[in-house]
Amino acid sequence: MTTVEKNLVQTEEVSGLEGKVVVVTGSSKGIGATIAKELAKQGAKVVVNYNSSAAGAEKVVGEIEELGGTAVAVKANVSNLEDAKSLIEQTIAHFGKVDVLVNNAGITRDKTFKKMDEKAWNEVINTNLNSVYHTTSAVINPMLEQKFGRIINISSIVGQAGAFGQTNYAASKAGIIGFTKSLALETAKNGVTVNAVCPGYILTEMTAEIPENVMEAIVSKIPMKRMGTTQEIAEAVIFLAKADYITGQCINVNGGVYM
Repeated sequence: MTTVEKNLVQTEEVSGLEGKVVVVTGSSKGIGATIAKELAKQGAKVVVNYNSSAAGAEKVVGEIEELGGTAVAVKANVSNLEDAKSLIEQTIAHFGKVDVLVNNAGITRDKTFKKMDEKAWNEVINTNLNSVYHTTSAVINPMLEQKFGRIINISSIVGQAGAFGQTNYAASKAGIIGFTKSLALETAKNGVTVNAVCPGYILTEMTAEIPENVMEAIVSKIPMKRMGTTQEIAEAVIFLAKADYITGQCINVNGGVYM
């Protein structure tokens, strides 16, 4: 068998998600919930992380189990380092390993910068950006030791293009992109890939409350003339979780509104 053939065989062995253990932060609702369910459909064992919505997390677990999948709900405030460490420790204790980490947890505290207080700034940075450090620092050594890992960070179009009234959110999501590219350089030789998904305007419970006239204005700026779906974000995550020769990349899922 040639070296190329051996590499192809190794790629085939790690390309599927059957039996892989996945942690999805902030997955009791919205994009995170869909990601968790879709990964479970691919055969992954999923840890549904939540901070405050136990009922939402248990609902996601129930839906996964109804489809014949395996999932557990774990409470952890990933903006807190010790909670994030506990999340990973509990996952390894329960499933024996972590193969894929999806850093999805995020919040918004929208205000123009001149009205933004320190609390609104710190809450967003801690939840959206510092949490990525917290969970990744807890999982990185086990992944490096097992010579396999997929770290997928959910950034945003706002981290690329900015948005009025979202300096805190934009800073956190732009920081995720820089984090992704830098860590990817450090871990590539050990079989650990690090990538980001940058959603555009996505239909969720939150965006469903946007007034109709505002929604029309948003959609008019999107070349594909529609909002994206949580399913489409999950598909990008699945692609990256299966991919072996892609690292340090930002996959834009935005209907062409930012290129």
